[in-house]
Amino acid sequence: MNFQVPASRWRTAGVYLLWMAGFNTIWEIAQFPLYQIWLEGSFRAQIYAIIHCTIGDVMIAAVSLTLAYVLVGRGPCSHRRFWATALATTAFGLAYTVFSEWQNVSIRGSWAYRDIMPLVPPFGTGLAPLLQWTILPLPAFALVHRISRP
Repeated sequence: MNFQVPASRWRTAGVYLLWMAGFNTIWEIAQFPLYQIWLEGSFRAQIYAIIHCTIGDVMIAAVSLTLAYVLVGRGPCSHRRFWATALATTAFGLAYTVFSEWQNVSIRGSWAYRDIMPLVPPFGTGLAPLLQWTILPLPAFALVHRISRP
């Protein structure tokens, strides 16, 4: 079995993760008022939370992309599977977000939503993080696709 990763795949992944880092930083700042730390946390705790969550988002994006590459984007014609890889990456990110939000809000109490956060059944997941992982991968992949076309 050949596990060698082509240089173009590394470049694509790197560019995607850079875009996701930027987009997620903006999103984390924008959705921050929907979390309890907005009201109760010190400025230092708030800055830490934004940085911590953005790093977590990039890690989710990296793992999701890796899983998508393994399941969908392998082979000599992987460039033809670009959008299938993008869709799989988005689905993995969204699935992990549902699990993580449920575990950290409902089970561990690591963070809390404010009463103004719209919740989505069945797990009471916040709408903002769901939208984050539904919306942000698309423009990141579109930008990667645009600059990586032959």
